[in-house]
Amino acid sequence: MKINSENKQRIHDVLLSDLQRRLFKQYNTRTDMFNPTDEDYDVQQTLLVDSVLHCETLNDVNELLCSNVDLFDDYDSINVFTLDGTMNYIFKLLR
Repeated sequence: MKINSENKQRIHDVLLSDLQRRLFKQYNTRTDMFNPTDEDYDVQQTLLVDSVLHCETLNDVNELLCSNVDLFDDYDSINVFTLDGTMNYIFKLLR
């Protein structure tokens, strides 16, 4: 499903905000598993922004979420990785 151009910016904004929050949380809570550096974090942020800005369809958003599965460790996000789940995730972010 193609995202309308008038909705695209808003969806990109909320998606990027949520994924950046999750990435920040991951880097601050999982230091026992690996030793992330500021440079690692910056690279991940850059890749994340680039990926979000290239999302043109709901399927693109779904692929983005599936490629960042490690950012979703809470119980509510189990269904995010289906197209229906992705759509509901976006709706939840837009509230």
